[in-house]
Order: sequence, then structure tokens, then C-alpha cells
Amino acid sequence: MRRWTVRDVMTDDVVAVPEDASYRTIVDVLAERGISAVPVVDTTGKVVGVVSEADLLFKVEFAGTAGQRRFFPHRRRSPREKSEGRTARELMSAPVMTTGPGTGLHAAARLMAEKGVKRLPVVADDGSLVGIVSRADVLKVHLRPDEEVRRDIVDEVLRRTLWLDPSEVHVEVEGGLVALSGHLDRRSLAELTVRLVGSVPGVVAVQDHLTYDLDDAELARSRWDRSHPFSATGPSA
Repeated sequence: MRRWTVRDVMTDDVVAVPEDASYRTIVDVLAERGISAVPVVDTTGKVVGVVSEADLLFKVEFAGTAGQRRFFPHRRRSPREKSEGRTARELMSAPVMTTGPGTGLHAAARLMAEKGVKRLPVVADDGSLVGIVSRADVLKVHLRPDEEVRRDIVDEVLRRTLWLDPSEVHVEVEGGLVALSGHLDRRSLAELTVRLVGSVPGVVAVQDHLTYDLDDAELARSRWDRSHPFSATGPSA
């Protein structure tokens, strides 16, 4: 079953600025490209930080207040320190969290949520910048047409993964919500079908109306109880 990755949704026409880019240059880049942040790269092209609109706004917030320009390259800077920044090196947020083009969308979304960031620079194995992925990009998976999602469920899950005859499971998709109905031979197969369908890109939720002949989950538990030495019905009971 095909897995959607960062490569499928990222923006590869990405702009970056060098560490010595001026405050005004960064503002111009954001305005011209209609973006809210820009990666900062060193002389080898590796990503070393990100400057966002939030970083730039500190200069407006603290305008006219007295301050002292002291910058320490190896620690996070306070808002007041950033308000005194003149170059990308002094303004950027670092260290920066990055991801790879082969990262799954679930993992990228989890990383953004855990770190509280709105975007991730996408880097190659050598650390060079190849794109950027945002929260909006990750959500593109849920813009897939319902018919396309249904086709993946039928072809990739039912036919190729589970080797089921699609006529055994009726699939309806509306707004990413999947309804499954039909009759299978085992409970474990029905539960596996629901889990795999839920992992298809674009699926929001799964309504399970599947029925089955054999409750093999109960059978497995019964066998465990009879064979496990510490169970109430085990050999030592």
C-alpha cells in the first residue's frame, strides 16, 4: 500500500537566505514570496535556522526602547535580543527542527505538533535544503477526492494487501468518512481491514459495519487461558 510522504506535499521551490542577510532583505523576501518564514543556510547550503515574521516583529515591539547589542551564537536569544538583530544569524531561531523527504506524513505532523512549529525545512541526507513542508501542506492529504480514496481502499487494501474479493466488502466514502459493510469469515480479518483502511491517506474516520462468522479473538484467549500456567484455567489450576 502506497504511503504518502513529505515529498508528496512539500514545496520544492523554496527560497533561503544566507546567515549575513540583512533584516530588510529578509522582510523583502517574505513580502515578495508571500511567505511567513524563510530558512537560513550556511556557506555550504546546510540549514542552520529559520527566521519567521514573529522573529522580525520583535524589532517593532521594542522600537525606541534602550538596549545593548550582545549576541551569543550558541544559545536561544530573548525577544529583546532579537529586536536588536540586524542579520539572519542574529534574528533566526536555532537550532532548527528539520525532516527528510521520505518521512511519512503522520510522523511529520506529529513532529510539528510536539515541537509547536508551523513548518519544517526538508533536507537531503547531506543536510542541504530541498524543500519546506507546512501544516497546510500536511493537510493536503485530506483534499484527495473521495473516489480516489475509495479506489485506494479497494485496490491497495482489499485486493493487494488482504487478497479479498472486493465484492465481500462494500465501501462508501463521503468527505473522507469511510463506511465498511459486508461479511467476512473471521473477526481478526474484519478488525485488520478496519485498521488498514484507517491508514489510507485521506481517510478521516472509519465506520465499521462488518460482520463475521468466527470470533477467533475469543478462541485465541481461550487457548491462552488453557495453556498459560498462571491463568485460572491453566494446567496448574
